[in-house]
Amino acid sequence: MTNEFSNRLINESSPYLLQHAHNPVDWYPWGEEALQKAKAENKIILVSIGYSACHWCHVMEKESFENEVVAKLMNENFINIKIDREERPDLDHIYMDAVQAMSGSGGWPLNVFLTPEARPFYGGTYFPPVKAHNRSSWTEVLNGIQRAWKEKEAEIISQAENLTGHLQRSNGFGMIKKDETDLSDEIFTAADADTIFKNIMSAADKVWGGFGKAPKFPQTFTIQYLLQYHYFTGNDEALQQALLSIDKMLEGGIYDQVGGGFSRYSTDEEWLAPHFEKMLYDNALLVNILCDAYQLTKDKKYENAIRKTIAFVERELMDSEGGFYAALDADSEGEEGKYYVWDKKEIDELLGKDSPLFCEYFDITEAGNWSHEPGAEKKNILRVLKKGHLFAKEKEMAFDEFEKRINDCLELVLAQRNRRVRPQLDDKILLNWNALMTTALCKASAVLDDDKYRTLAQKNADFLVENFQTNNDGPELKHSWKNKVAKHPAFLDDHACLIQSCIHLQELTGNTKYLIWAKDFTSRVIRDFRDEETDFFFFTGKAQTDVIVRKKEVYDGATPSGNSIMVENLFYLSVIFNKTEWQHQAQKMMSSLKAAVVKYPTSFGIWAAVDLRQFYGINEIVVVGPGHRNIRSHLLQQYLPGKILQSASSSSNEFPLLAGKDPAGAETLIYLCKNYTCKAPVNSLEKLLLLLQNPPVV
Repeated sequence: MTNEFSNRLINESSPYLLQHAHNPVDWYPWGEEALQKAKAENKIILVSIGYSACHWCHVMEKESFENEVVAKLMNENFINIKIDREERPDLDHIYMDAVQAMSGSGGWPLNVFLTPEARPFYGGTYFPPVKAHNRSSWTEVLNGIQRAWKEKEAEIISQAENLTGHLQRSNGFGMIKKDETDLSDEIFTAADADTIFKNIMSAADKVWGGFGKAPKFPQTFTIQYLLQYHYFTGNDEALQQALLSIDKMLEGGIYDQVGGGFSRYSTDEEWLAPHFEKMLYDNALLVNILCDAYQLTKDKKYENAIRKTIAFVERELMDSEGGFYAALDADSEGEEGKYYVWDKKEIDELLGKDSPLFCEYFDITEAGNWSHEPGAEKKNILRVLKKGHLFAKEKEMAFDEFEKRINDCLELVLAQRNRRVRPQLDDKILLNWNALMTTALCKASAVLDDDKYRTLAQKNADFLVENFQTNNDGPELKHSWKNKVAKHPAFLDDHACLIQSCIHLQELTGNTKYLIWAKDFTSRVIRDFRDEETDFFFFTGKAQTDVIVRKKEVYDGATPSGNSIMVENLFYLSVIFNKTEWQHQAQKMMSSLKAAVVKYPTSFGIWAAVDLRQFYGINEIVVVGPGHRNIRSHLLQQYLPGKILQSASSSSNEFPLLAGKDPAGAETLIYLCKNYTCKAPVNSLEKLLLLLQNPPVV
């Protein structure tokens, strides 16, 4: 096949869609042209969904979509649509649910067949070019579907309608409308907090950290719950499991020992071998829990990991205008992980006399510790099997000397790696993932007292608000931005994460413009996304008409659900603006889902943490006076989950927490309040921390 042929994807901006623009398959992007053509010609729609960093998406493209014989079969019998799941997560959610309902499993590439009315009736994930491992070949599937459509069209349409009805009904899970006066069985208790902890620990790997078996994902929300549970209850087992999980990731191959940053997940229980794609959202969420771990322990290794991860994001994912790109591919030069792995000879030649120390510390051997496929030559993924201070002690080296030698070697290795062919960059900029990074930068700036990270966070927030907002028929947010064009209506997650980032920016800077932004975006969410029947929020806005189901996502998976982040936002902003109706909505959402949260906390990590903080009580902290910036800075370095913070030079009637709280002349005062009831103000951070150390009243 040559690149002389191009299909309709050539006009798209998504790197994933552009990867398929020269396939002989007559791909369409999702849109009216393809959907209307399917209806007019009464053809089945084949929707193929993936993303640019997806290894098996590349494999199926090379094996099937670049094959002219296969493409001819697809073009003659189907309307073929390619979707970037990161651009259209709404469609991905719907059709992934459909495939999971049909087959019990899902993943990417996702290939699903729809009736001309866009209703799903059959699908799967990766299909090989020839039948193997009890999987039908792709051509067998195509021929079978086409034959069935000719012979059993009415039956298929009925099956698709039934499946769509199932998707609609399952959309109400955990969200039954309740009488507001009868929520007694859904009130969160200390026993619920303990049960969540026990359920998490039942899945915990107490040797290698993390939760469950391979493949292992970071599960940052579960770790976050354990850290907060430790803070509120003093439970040391929770702290130990959380830190073990973080430490083992930092020591493993999922963490890029050379250049910083994290891959998406590990294929093994030891965190050695990742799928090497690096996603912006993972790195943002991991910076968050690294900040929490640093606040709790003040351990320098967590600071180092925060700085090294942000350095990776700056170096490899940052746009010159202030946005952050989506991802780096797992493959380079057609081979998974090639950019990141080493053989010992390369390291020996590069590092000379320092190579033995470096290789022993990072588990680099002649035999290698990993191969990307069975029978392939073994390479080495850098990992740490013994903590640095113990390793240095064994070598009778001062730790400072050991650390310097290792870091000098890492600089040389990184410089050498930079000469390699880089993995492909997915350079679209997504609103929700960028907002998660803004929040992470705010936390890093706060806990490390680093103005550089604050500047990056503010620049990113300004970029998002300026470039993702259109004003055709009133202000509207978009989801994706590339080549100076914002496209696709923003989803719930985009709004929720942006509001959350504004809240963090206000706490960090004291600038109330971010609260005004947050209030405005929250009002839009309530107007355009709220389901009046359940009080939960739909994933898509009410003006969006090209989906067969308006889903309500509640699970906290690789990224937080928009509903759980909105609950956090509503609780916070209800206090800031005295909006009791927002507080009541958040409470109803929480109570409706409580049973599922307690039973399945690893799927509802954000919800669980919100329940925990609300149960133990929210500390409203107000700092007023000429020294508010300095006190705010030192306060933000403390680990204080469940706080609302406002700081200003003087009182303000615009914000209830600030109203009537004037400084005492040149003295800065700190107020600790709950439910707008305040203790007598104190004049130092030390005195505030003493008040906060008192056991919570429950």
